[in-house]
Order: sequence, then structure tokens, then C-alpha cells
Amino acid sequence: MRSEIGTRWYFGWNIVAAAAVLTLLSTGMRLGIGPYFLPIARELGLSRTALSAIMAAAMLCYGLALPLAGFLVSRYGTRAVLLAGAAASLLATVLAANTQSAAMFLFAFAGLLSVGLAFTSPVALTPVIGHWFTRHRGMALFFLATSAMAGLAVVTPVTALAVSAFGWRATLAGFGVVLAACTLAAALFLMRDVAPLNTDLLPEEARAQRVHAATLPQPLEPSEAVRTATFWKIAFGLFCCGFSMHLLGTHGMPMLMDHGFDAPTSAMTIGLVGVAAIAGSVLLGGLADKMPRRNLLAAVYLVRGLGFIALVLASSGLELYFAATLMGLVWAGGAALSAAILADVYGLRLVGPLYGLAYFGHQMGAALGSFAGGWAYERFGTHWVAFGACALLLAAGALVSLQLPRRAAPLMAPAPAPAR
Repeated sequence: MRSEIGTRWYFGWNIVAAAAVLTLLSTGMRLGIGPYFLPIARELGLSRTALSAIMAAAMLCYGLALPLAGFLVSRYGTRAVLLAGAAASLLATVLAANTQSAAMFLFAFAGLLSVGLAFTSPVALTPVIGHWFTRHRGMALFFLATSAMAGLAVVTPVTALAVSAFGWRATLAGFGVVLAACTLAAALFLMRDVAPLNTDLLPEEARAQRVHAATLPQPLEPSEAVRTATFWKIAFGLFCCGFSMHLLGTHGMPMLMDHGFDAPTSAMTIGLVGVAAIAGSVLLGGLADKMPRRNLLAAVYLVRGLGFIALVLASSGLELYFAATLMGLVWAGGAALSAAILADVYGLRLVGPLYGLAYFGHQMGAALGSFAGGWAYERFGTHWVAFGACALLLAAGALVSLQLPRRAAPLMAPAPAPAR
């Protein structure tokens, strides 16, 4: 896209492109565990419940690292955090790929790799994009969502093919090398935390923005923001989002194979969710800057819940692909809309820390979804318990999202009383 000032290319879109590649890789790894799941369980001698517990620990470690990533970005900048993430991810994948021990796999995969992925995640990249964009902030953040879904679409089937051809160890190590190389290039050549004064605003919009900013009272402090109901409503929605994403990413492929579909069909179905999400996120990105974001967020959660029910009910390839497409069209919206609403309500200064804290709710849900899918199947002999609970959670997330504020202006603390 061209800059709104003149005809020059706006450099912010280069940052979005680099962030999109990193998000594709890091999110694709987190959501594309399915092809690794059964081979790792067989080779390390782990039950589904035990490996699900390791995956749940990975989600929790990732969630704990996200607020740290947000804090470090605000303190040391995006470049330093990305470089640390690249180093941690490369070391973790090499260790995990060479382990024969479940304990070492837990440390490398669930611990160290989770930190590396958190430091290269959308939470680490959202603040720099928020600073570079005002007019097209919703669209720019949805490019991250699009790339996350492209990660699901690309990484899952590619990983399935690579695991089949080279084994899970070589595939995991190769992923670490690719992620580290891309992160290094993005951090050194493209990431710039300091944005132009007027960002992507038109001249008249920039003037109006300055006038509006001069009239605003003092912003909330982080400790005050986390005590507001709006923050916790966003965090609950992200909890539901995380539960659903990682239930599908970890147990979607095993569930489909248990229902009689072969491995290639199952992998392609999960990939189709990502393919449909690419188109869906382009549509949602345009709508995010034009309609109330809370309504759009509620619709995302509700339709996704219906998609989970349709996926479990599917008994033919056509029904399977319909369910995957339905889910995919709204798969990308939860995190991007939540980040945009946080920026709207609390202002850019708090986006990094608050998004990291709220996204911990996402990872709490991710941990529970990763564990519940394996535990519930072994305990009850059916996938309906976990997948049905997921649909109910998403319906609750939709209702809570409708209670978010409509306002687009940042929520501020009351102005101090004038001195007498």
C-alpha cells in the first residue's frame, strides 16, 4: 500500500510483512502440533494423556512468557526481544530433536521453545505495528491474524509430509533453523520501533488527532487497567479462543483419524481451516475498521463454536470440508480484534503489557484444551466431551464480548481536580 502522504511506499507495511512471516512460522508451530503428536508419543513411549500434559505445560510456559515479552519490548525494543527469541527457539529445537528422555523433551519443547515462540509471537510484534498505524490499525493487525492462519494452512500439511519423509526429529530441527534465520533477518533489517509522528494518517486526520490528544485526561496506569471489567472480559474471550485453537491444533487430526478419515485427509482438513482463514481474515480486517469491533468479535466466537460441532458430526469428505471452511472464515479474528480493542480502550502505551497479560488467558485456555482433548478421549471414549465443551465456551465468549464498550476513544482515568 502507498503512503497516505504523497505516493511513497509507507515503511510500516514492510514491518507488517516481516511480522507476518514470523507469525506464520511461530503460530504455525504452536497450532500445528498434530503431525508430531502420535510419532512422538510412540517413540518416547508416552500415552496420549501424558503427551497432552506436556503440550499443556508448553501452553502454560508460553502464556507465562508473553507478559515478559510485552514488558521486554517496552523496555528494550522489538529487535532485542526477537533476537533472544531466535536463539532460544534454535537451541530448544536442537535439544528436543536429539532427546531420548521425556523429561528432557519437557524441558526443551515445553519450556525453552515456548519462551522462544513467545518472543517471536504477535504479542511481541503488536506494539510496533500499533505505533506505526493509526488509520489502518485494524487492517494491519489482521495481517498478523492472516499470517497465523497461513501458518496453520502451510505448516500443518508441510510438517505432516516432512514427518512422514524424514521423521519428527529432523523436521523439528529444520523448523528451528528456518525460524531463527527469518527472525534474524527481520530483526536486523526491518524492525524499527520509532514511527513517523503522524503514522499513516492523512494530513487533516493528523491535525484532528493532535487536537483530540491535547484534550485527553491522564491515561490509566497498568495496575489500574487490569482492575477494569473490560480487561477481564477481553481476557476471558481470549481464554475461549485459546482453548478452541489448541484443541483443534493438538487433537483435531487424531480426532478425525479416530473417526475413520485417513492421515492425508485429516491433515488437509486442518490445513483447510487455515486456507479459509486467510480469506476470512482479509474480510474481517476490512470490517474491523468500519463496524463495532465488539460485535465482530462476538460473531467470530459464535460461528467458530458452530464449526466445532459441525466438524465432529462430519461423516463424509464434503461435510468435513464444509465444517473446516466454516471454522476457517472466522478462525483468525479473536486475537487481532482483542488487540485492536485494547488499543482503542486503553491507548497505545499499554498495548504491549496489557496484551501480554490478556493473552495469558489465551494460553490458559490453550493448556486446558491441549490436555482436555487427550484426557477426555481416554476417560470417556469419545471426542464429544472436549469438542462439545469447546462449543459452549465459545458461545459464552460471544456473549461476554457483546458487553465490551462501544467507544473507540481510549479509556482514561479521571482528570485531576483543579487546584484551589
